[in-house]
Amino acid sequence: MPPNSLIAEHRAVQSAAKSVLAILGSKISASDTESSITETAYRELCTLGFPETWYYKCPALVLFGSRSCLSVSGRDYVPSLEVIGQFNLVTVDLSPMRNGRWGDCARSFYIEGGCVVSEPVAPELAVGKRFLETLHAEMLSTVYPEMKFQELYDWTNEHIRASGFENLDFLGNVGHSIATRREDRQYIDALNAHQLEEASFFTFEPHVREIGGRWGFKHENILFFNQNGRAEYL
Repeated sequence: MPPNSLIAEHRAVQSAAKSVLAILGSKISASDTESSITETAYRELCTLGFPETWYYKCPALVLFGSRSCLSVSGRDYVPSLEVIGQFNLVTVDLSPMRNGRWGDCARSFYIEGGCVVSEPVAPELAVGKRFLETLHAEMLSTVYPEMKFQELYDWTNEHIRASGFENLDFLGNVGHSIATRREDRQYIDALNAHQLEEASFFTFEPHVREIGGRWGFKHENILFFNQNGRAEYL
């Protein structure tokens, strides 16, 4: 278990990301673009005192429509000027940093009738929301400190395939450790034999699409193992 002081420092940054995502849920409208949402997200992060990002120069990565299936590095990301419209799926991934501590949090927003809805009616949106909710809940009760990164990768991709979805990540992974340098991240991929407990904190962030579907769904949290050896969200 990480020291309580370290947990508190990371939780403060992650809480800021969650707060901004909650704010975006009440602000996103049919006339927004990826660019305008990116600007709003960064402005809100700055208001909360988090102007820095650890993810290249990309504090907010926003994708919607057909681009919701795009898996792109923050190094290469350029927000689109296309408007959301009445029906869409928007993913927002925030990467704030303060004093070298990282936050990393992503959510999918479902647009029906030109505004964000918490429970989409459209089956093609509802199916992805339900799948990610189930996947995250099952992961939380499945992982344990000695579990290897590659074992979590295999477990996740087996569930993705069995549920009729596919992994969209451009590196094929489903998360990474939280580090102090980008190049030191440990990925949840097929080749990483390190144990999860070797990382003080790690993300779980499958980016998936229903096979034959048009929408890319994403939901991300940071986890750590508490004193009882159980996974807990920051």
